[in-house]
Amino acid sequence: MWGRKASVHCCGTRVLEQIPKKGTFTEVPASNVRRVIAQRLTQSKTTIPHAYATIDCDLGAVMQLRKEMAKAEIKVSVNDFIIKAAAATLRELPEVNVTWSGEGPQALDSISISIAVATPKGLITPIITNAADKGVQEISANAKALAQKARNGKLLPHEYQGGSFSISNLGMFGISEFSAVINPPQACILAVGTSRAVLHLTEETGALSTQQLMTVTLSSDGRLVDDELASRFLDKFRANLERPQRMTLN
Repeated sequence: MWGRKASVHCCGTRVLEQIPKKGTFTEVPASNVRRVIAQRLTQSKTTIPHAYATIDCDLGAVMQLRKEMAKAEIKVSVNDFIIKAAAATLRELPEVNVTWSGEGPQALDSISISIAVATPKGLITPIITNAADKGVQEISANAKALAQKARNGKLLPHEYQGGSFSISNLGMFGISEFSAVINPPQACILAVGTSRAVLHLTEETGALSTQQLMTVTLSSDGRLVDDELASRFLDKFRANLERPQRMTLN
């Protein structure tokens, strides 16, 4: 089953790597996009000290506001609110809206959110520019247009290069929670899971009610965002998402 062994070095230790025999596998050509993704993921996981923090968010207010907007024939997704909440939080905590230059942190002038989109050629992250200055409706329109261009392979370089913060949402696949790999040179990426119904006991009345909870996990670069700052970011993000009226919608 296995052919020759190749000697490789890992962390100063010599390791034997088994290579399959010829005829037992088929070479699959990698697209340029997948090659770039492989390089960037390897760079990220080997050079960036990842730290992780997780929090649950109540989507009740967002769901209710979506219903009210739908009555006015305004269709927006939960992910649009997530993008807006992240952008609003970055405005409140500009020390998270930074990148690593190799020499140190760089504070960014604009808040632009990279959104992960799966395409036939691999994952790509088109950018919602100046997201903090846009309402949920405009963010929704931008996200839909960029996602369609990404799937059609029509994105221009300025539409996916750059960005100050990334969001990866696997909720539509039923994933409850996960940790994402930071998109360098950004400081953070937010991994979004699916919503779930949870029974909640009201302390004041003792009555049972149902909450729609969603788990998000922040992966942060420890050189730029320490645990205390990551915790404050998630706390403010949750507050913004659970009180969507606080955010500018128009």
